[in-house]
Order: sequence, then C-alpha cells, then structure tokens
Amino acid sequence: MQHSSAIPHSTGTDSLADVLERVLDRGLVITGDIRIKLADIELLTINIRLLIASVDKAKEIGIDWWETSPFFSSRARGQEQEKELTANAAEIADLRQRVARLEGSA
Repeated sequence: MQHSSAIPHSTGTDSLADVLERVLDRGLVITGDIRIKLADIELLTINIRLLIASVDKAKEIGIDWWETSPFFSSRARGQEQEKELTANAAEIADLRQRVARLEGSA
C-alpha cells in the first residue's frame, strides 16, 4: 500500500481576476481579537475587523464613510471648512459684542 504525499491542487479554472471579482461582488470579512492578560487581568484588547468589498457592495450594506471623511473627500473637506468658518464667524461676533459691552462700561 503506497501513500501519496503529493499536495492536492484545485482543478478549477478560476483565474485570479475571477476570484477577485467574486470577492468584491460578495464581500469578504476577516475578524480577529487580540487580548493580553497578566494574572487574569486584561491589560489590552484589540478588535480587528477587515472588510474587502467593492464600493457598490459596501454602499449596499450601509458603509460609506469615505464620502463624509475630509481625509478622503474634497466635498467633505469643503463642508468641514465651511463649518469652521461659520463657527469662527460666530465666535468673532460674540467677541465683538463682549468688547463693545466692556468699552461701554468703561
């Protein structure tokens, strides 16, 4: 009786492009937790979540953080700058009123 030590290979004809298209179309989630304990006292916990999907699939499942992140979106960056300018204008108006009151009482 002879045992074969050969590693079995897939006989499928899927190319890397086919596999990648399938993964991006359906999505792939990889999760993991890292916990560091010393004498039954948890010192550190790191939860790792990785999602690989196409933009369309991500939007379909409700993930679209890149559209509102100023780091990734010039539109979001412009909106953030607008908010800062509005907040600065309100702060300047408030300071002018306070100065006017102080000058009026002097």
